[in-house]
Amino acid sequence: MADEQKTAESTPAAAAPAEAAPAGDNKPQERQGRGGNRGGNNRGGGRDNRGGGRGRGGRGNNDGGEELIEKLVHINRVSKTVKGGKRFGFAALVVVGDGKGRAGFGKGKAREVPEAITKATAAAKKSMVRVPLREGRTLHHDGTGQFGAGNVTVRSAPAGTGIIAGGPMRAVFESLGVSDVVTKSNGTANPYNMIRATFAALADQSSPKAVSQRRGKKVTDLLARAGGSAAEVAADAAAVTE
Repeated sequence: MADEQKTAESTPAAAAPAEAAPAGDNKPQERQGRGGNRGGNNRGGGRDNRGGGRGRGGRGNNDGGEELIEKLVHINRVSKTVKGGKRFGFAALVVVGDGKGRAGFGKGKAREVPEAITKATAAAKKSMVRVPLREGRTLHHDGTGQFGAGNVTVRSAPAGTGIIAGGPMRAVFESLGVSDVVTKSNGTANPYNMIRATFAALADQSSPKAVSQRRGKKVTDLLARAGGSAAEVAADAAAVTE
């Protein structure tokens, strides 16, 4: 009887820790689950979503994912005298192109240089125009452009000539994707007037395909009037893609 009483008294004491252990294990598991849900799903996911929406990479994807060539042409610093000193500002002129026949220019003003360049780049992307190119390397024909006191002349060139242009005009043809061209600028050295005159000359460019569609004729008929043998005319007509 004494042994049975000792066994009965010792049994609850030994079983108590075993029953307390699962209760102690459940509390940390519940805390970990709550912490994981808050950090991973609610707060962590919200911050990731906000960062992706505000990032510059998302805005770049909206442009079609194309790589653009950006050329900084000119930066002008201006100052305004106010009470207590001078207030400086910056104006940037940027040319943007895709290297495949599309280019545009824009200008932006801001208190800091990076902000001015960003505004000018955004304006240039909105004003991009398409220029038909011959064989993807030069212009189809000669042209002239004028804006203000600026007069520019652009001429097509054979392969291997390169870009014979200076200053702002070179930036336009590099971003446009032209590799062979001869240009001349007269009247002014103002980069704004030179850029506008250059785009005025490029706006008058037309391809044989566009002229043939407008006049209701074939490309071979237009090229035949320019001279050359029948084989050369046929080869030139086959090379016209735009």
